Amino acid sequence: MRLVVEADDFDAALAFYRDALGLPEEAAYSGDGGARVAILDAGRATLEIANPQQKRMIDDVEVGRPVAPRIRVAFEVADGRAVTDRLVDAGAIPVAPPTVTPWRSLNSRLDAPADLHITVFQELADELPEPDGPGPTTAPHS
Repeated sequence: MRLVVEADDFDAALAFYRDALGLPEEAAYSGDGGARVAILDAGRATLEIANPQQKRMIDDVEVGRPVAPRIRVAFEVADGRAVTDRLVDAGAIPVAPPTVTPWRSLNSRLDAPADLHITVFQELADELPEPDGPGPTTAPHS
């Protein structure tokens, strides 16, 4: 799957996703009239379909209120806190700090270049103690 995102400030978006988030550039092309595109390797893709109730529940757990638009992009990282700090330093607007979820991941929310609302998540496995309270019956990854 390839997600195509239009960015008004192409250079800022490229610097954010390639340099700050660390997505390797696979290819870049330019064309007539100033047309430019960069194809970044974001790893394995999945399409997560959620009903409105699930979307609200995830927002509530990760942020404490409804904030996500219809489309939210999630990136798995090795160090959620460090990557979140690096992305804020690179211009992302923090929406919610890294938060341990009932499905055992550390998730933060950011408003990022190209008008994307993103989640940065780190799978925790057994790194931290279980959070209090019941978790979802299925484990979403974002």
